[in-house]
Amino acid sequence: MSTPDAGARELTMAQAIREALAEEMRRDPAVFILGEDVAEAGTPFKVLSGLVEEFGTDRVIDTPISEAGFTGIGVGAAMTGRRPVVDIMFGDFLGLVMDQLANQAAKAHYMSGGKLRVPLTVRTTLGATRRSAAQHSQSLHAWVSHIPGLKVALPSTPADAKGLLKAAIRDDSPVVIFEDKMNYQQRGLVPAGDYTVPLGVADVKRPGRDITVIATSSMVELALAAAAQLGPEGIECEVIDPRTTVPLDAATLVASAQRTTRAIVVDEGHRRYGVGAEIAATVAEGAFFHLDAPVRRLGALDVPVPFSPALEDLTVPTVDQLVVAVRELCDRA
Repeated sequence: MSTPDAGARELTMAQAIREALAEEMRRDPAVFILGEDVAEAGTPFKVLSGLVEEFGTDRVIDTPISEAGFTGIGVGAAMTGRRPVVDIMFGDFLGLVMDQLANQAAKAHYMSGGKLRVPLTVRTTLGATRRSAAQHSQSLHAWVSHIPGLKVALPSTPADAKGLLKAAIRDDSPVVIFEDKMNYQQRGLVPAGDYTVPLGVADVKRPGRDITVIATSSMVELALAAAAQLGPEGIECEVIDPRTTVPLDAATLVASAQRTTRAIVVDEGHRRYGVGAEIAATVAEGAFFHLDAPVRRLGALDVPVPFSPALEDLTVPTVDQLVVAVRELCDRA
């Protein structure tokens, strides 16, 4: 693990991601980016703006609209010594690349008896409430978290976004990073020096004694807002960000739940068969004899994300919903 220096600047998450990519491309000529509209357009979210001017079109490569094709190119390049960063502009399009990810990238190391490695990084998005309708608003991180051989990261802050992305690019395994579309303009302090955030290490965003709130991606900000609201009521929430679903830092999550004796998991993926269910089961098994209440889950409704703003807002977890659930778990309802 690299250690950040003492200096820090306030950056948006988009700026932190762009800085991470630029630093890694300067550090290692094997790193390159490919995907739809990644060069002159800088992606639809403008996260990569300016990179093509520095590194040229040989390393920031606009591709045809064929996710399966350019992800396959990335897998092949990774197998032959490069470190590609494949940009899938919406996580909803993962269905188009699952053969390349699940059957090729994830399995090549094992099927080759360790002779091959696939240091591939896939950047993509999740998150609703952007009014992008059912095919551009899903949170599908559970899909790839289910596949052995893939690592999965979900940054919630600019500093974590930079550190996790740099760690992913340097990792010899394929890593999928999900960035919440609504967080690109979120601001936060980012260390100025070279650093990485290790994959598989959770972060306690707020300490507390009464209940453990495990939150992923943009749900971390929601959990912190709920914790701030509940504090004056005498309920101290410990908010933990796993940062990666694979590998999952189960030890930190379980230890917190053992101490607080209550836990709730907040995740924007669909509640049914989701990341929230897996984390809740992990905590329930590990902390069973310490728990004073069942582990709860708060997730998105099991419906396609509506285009209607009024309906879309009803599908995802809210601060008010979390506050009510925490009160119930702490017998303060």
